[in-house]
Amino acid sequence: MPPNVEIFSQGEELVRGQVVDSNAAWLSEQLVGIGLPVRRHSTVGDNLTDLIALLVEIAQRADCCICTGGLGPTVDDLTAEAVATAFDLPLEFDSQAYQQIAAWFQRRNRPMPESNRKQAMLPRGSIRLDNHWGTAPGFALQQGRCWFAFVPGVPYEMRQLFRESILPRLQSRYQCQPEKQVVIKTVGIGESDIQQRLADIDFPEGIQLGFRAGSDEIQTKLLFPAACPDAEIEIFTRKVVQQLGDVVFLVEGLTGETGTLVTVVGDLLRQRGKNLALFETLSHGLLASKCLGQDWLKASLVAPGQEFVRQNAGQAAERLASVSGGPGRAGYVLVQLCQDCGQDPADVKSAVTLENILFVDGEARYRQQIRVSGTLKRKQNQAAIRALDFIRRSLLQETD
Repeated sequence: MPPNVEIFSQGEELVRGQVVDSNAAWLSEQLVGIGLPVRRHSTVGDNLTDLIALLVEIAQRADCCICTGGLGPTVDDLTAEAVATAFDLPLEFDSQAYQQIAAWFQRRNRPMPESNRKQAMLPRGSIRLDNHWGTAPGFALQQGRCWFAFVPGVPYEMRQLFRESILPRLQSRYQCQPEKQVVIKTVGIGESDIQQRLADIDFPEGIQLGFRAGSDEIQTKLLFPAACPDAEIEIFTRKVVQQLGDVVFLVEGLTGETGTLVTVVGDLLRQRGKNLALFETLSHGLLASKCLGQDWLKASLVAPGQEFVRQNAGQAAERLASVSGGPGRAGYVLVQLCQDCGQDPADVKSAVTLENILFVDGEARYRQQIRVSGTLKRKQNQAAIRALDFIRRSLLQETD
């Protein structure tokens, strides 16, 4: 059974919402990756009483806790003091830590403020974790059932200290194998619809199903026990993919393949030796921006307004083909038509009807009609994503 691991973040800016706790997210990803699933995240502001109380709680319920923040030189940095009080471990001056802090200032030709001496005061019996990237050393200690590691809240320093000083200790303390995760990426379908499609599948004991919704894709996550054979993982994953159907554009975790919808479209275009050009109306350049920097995107135009009618589609395709080097070079031209010219796309209560047309070497070969709703920002993003997925589906038909 894996140890009970927690992450404890300290900082008033975190509880006030002024700063997003990216440290906790990054640490969770690293810990899960080595087979140490995180059971709980806790955040406390710059309050000594609250810090002490939470440390005492964690020492009683967790096997391991990574703590970030509160190691700076100012009056609101209270972590070391809280540890000393909570566990009756008086702060003691660490001369080597002090020398390292002084050297940091010397390398920058800056005088060291007296307040930085505070950072060299560590709880009695703790192990110093040298910080070569800033002034605040970390420290680690065992209290009750829990092994604590305390690191600075500055993300760069925290990550370096974790990799150099904490990760090796974790790997030697705990013999855990990471669970195996497969991520099935879909577009054009919601979480509830995905779950409905999977309702008839019998999930064996030990396999966890989860979802992650984003603006550009929905991820269906399958978490398998570490000991599950790869062959069984592949068989079950293929069963889920088959049940979901053509809304799946990528499966991560089976072959090492990773990416986004843009990545998938790019791979299909390269397989055919073709380029792509775009003409957008409602998405107004957002589709092109999602493809920014791709060598296969050769041209992009945006209609000056929504009043772009069907008879202009061929002219737009021809113009884009010439801009990108001729029909043979462009290969594919996507034209997005907005059919609801009388609708205000900014009206949250109204939906907008779009038609996507894919021209292949000058011929209007594939068509798709969709409706997008919500705020203007959501309509534009859905218009871009659905157009990109339409290109993917069309290119797969070219293969067939």
